Amino acid sequence: MSPSELTSPVIEPLRVDLGERSYPIHIGSGLLSQLGGLIEGLAPSRRLVIVTDETVHGLYGEALAEALSNYTAHIVVRPAGEAQKSMEGLDSVLEAMFKAGMDRSDLLLAFGGGVIGDLAGFAASIYKRGMPFVQIPTTLLSQVDSSVGGKTAINNRYGKNLIGAFYQPRAVIADTDLLSTLSDRELKAGYAEVLKYGLLGDRDFFDWLDAEGGERVLRLDPEALSKAIFISCQTKARIVAADERESGQRALLNLGHSFAHALELDAGYDGDLLHGEAVSAGMDMAFAFSVQAGYCRSEDAAKLSKHLEKLDMPRLSTLGGRLSDPAKLTRFMGQDKKNEAGKITLILARAIGEAFVQKAVPDENVETFLTALSENGLSENGST
Repeated sequence: MSPSELTSPVIEPLRVDLGERSYPIHIGSGLLSQLGGLIEGLAPSRRLVIVTDETVHGLYGEALAEALSNYTAHIVVRPAGEAQKSMEGLDSVLEAMFKAGMDRSDLLLAFGGGVIGDLAGFAASIYKRGMPFVQIPTTLLSQVDSSVGGKTAINNRYGKNLIGAFYQPRAVIADTDLLSTLSDRELKAGYAEVLKYGLLGDRDFFDWLDAEGGERVLRLDPEALSKAIFISCQTKARIVAADERESGQRALLNLGHSFAHALELDAGYDGDLLHGEAVSAGMDMAFAFSVQAGYCRSEDAAKLSKHLEKLDMPRLSTLGGRLSDPAKLTRFMGQDKKNEAGKITLILARAIGEAFVQKAVPDENVETFLTALSENGLSENGST
């Protein structure tokens, strides 16, 4: 599908309500061409630094330059992939910004998926003690999740997103036309984060996705796509406004992520396992763990698994050898940033649409669960 065929309507901007740090989320078709006007007033110097990756730059570099013809722009192009979220990737971005002579009256544009958004956002947070930035997400995952909320970070050998800052953008501009060039794999990775919002607190949204919405979103049906992005961003904006720094309910947004981050770390961030793919399987694991712990009915876990199977999404039954070392995965989960006092914190579920935070989960419980999965697999109803 070409960008001209994707005609999701422009939606009235949502707003992340954080007092003087509040900002709009623009969602709709054709927003890239309107970018110059949308950032008017955010860059009084009319100087920009644009951080993007080779894939996005190749697809949309000319359109971006045309939209920003009234600005002076310095472009930093990085290779694509999760490996860029590293000290080396961060240093490269900062070095380019210093060489360009950027200052705190200038504006940084993060133009790419979640990797670029996280990397560029963190660079903005620390460059000369902070400069303003705007998120222009180009993937479904980044449009519904990572671009909103101000979490910026890089990875290291101890785990994912362990070096970072809470640093809010001045705006999020999500042009749905940009999704037309994504592969099926990338769309499904992004859809996992859409599904997350139904699972953590909105059963009606899950039921719509299960009945028809999920398949329509993956087909890039304009109406379904706009609805899914709007509801996802609306939910996240509400949670972030209530708990910006993850001291309470914002942790719910990490449903499935403790398992997912361990799987990603084990995979080595080499592109073999995308973040959204790990989240998809991680949510299946979180529901299975909830069943094992007696929190959730097996019927709900089975319903999630069947939904993932219907859409050919990663799930427990497709993990195979990724579960072969339960002790190592447990150790990786022990390094997760949500943990407190050396104890694992998990986001679990009482039902579809009813997630909760469970602190101080014993390591042995997690390792026993993972060992059972590794040795026996998972039955259709979520039991080992």
